[in-house]
Amino acid sequence: MNRRLPRIPTLALALALLAGAALLAVWLLRPAPVPQGNLSGAAIGGPFSLIDESGQPVTSDSFAGRWRLMYFGFTFCPDVCPVDTANLAAGLKAFEAASPERAAKVQPLFLTVDPERDTPEILVEFTDAFHPRLLGLTGSRAQVDAALKTFRVYASKVPGVTEGSYTYDHLAVVYLMDPDGRPVAFLAGPTASPEAVAAMLDTHVR
Repeated sequence: MNRRLPRIPTLALALALLAGAALLAVWLLRPAPVPQGNLSGAAIGGPFSLIDESGQPVTSDSFAGRWRLMYFGFTFCPDVCPVDTANLAAGLKAFEAASPERAAKVQPLFLTVDPERDTPEILVEFTDAFHPRLLGLTGSRAQVDAALKTFRVYASKVPGVTEGSYTYDHLAVVYLMDPDGRPVAFLAGPTASPEAVAAMLDTHVR
């Protein structure tokens, strides 16, 4: 004896198809997952407005869609900043050699804490000595201070040994921000060896 399958009402079938389509749309439009690192979820980063080493205005939106490898320092630093910047550059170069396609998604940035001396002309000479893609950022004192606050970077001017001279005491840290500007990971200056920088990039950049 032949048995027929029960007929599904047309309206019920249409509703089921609509529900499935809605679920698929929600799944496809879901937010990109936040990369997990030792800075994930931290209240670090956000909008900023500065000037790049060519003298052009830049904002956080200028780097949308790019991973940002960031260091805050100053070009007149006698020791720490050049070493940290050299390590950052060497780590990025190692990552470029191992994974050029992923490395191309990374924008290295050097943000000065000393805009009075670090003009665009000074910055470009400094950054070019370390990596051809390293971009220096400066701005007015107010713009730089706002960026320092946004990224939770401490920087304090320290008088030098001669009249009018000074240096800076500041947080030495390498930040990795994702393409949406969200914080992902950091390396404290003393631990930011080229190997550590390359490993951080390899772990997170996709």
